[in-house]
Amino acid sequence: MANIKSAKKRILTSAKRAERNKSIRSEVKTSVKKVDAAIAAGDKAAAQAALQNLQGVMGRATAKGVYKKNTNARKISRMSKAVDKI
Repeated sequence: MANIKSAKKRILTSAKRAERNKSIRSEVKTSVKKVDAAIAAGDKAAAQAALQNLQGVMGRATAKGVYKKNTNARKISRMSKAVDKI
């Protein structure tokens, strides 16, 4: 454990942020799995609904700094392309 007060605070803060980022990433992964499942089932309506949800989840994750803007755009673009192929 650190001896300096600011270092102790950094440890606590970074742990809190890591926990938040982990839960947000988990939510994104769950949404991606739902889109993939709908694509595998060939259900275009469900896939589009899941994609719409994924866009919102990814947007919030990007706004909070968990993902970079281009990462968000790339993932959404790839998912949209996959849904359109159905």
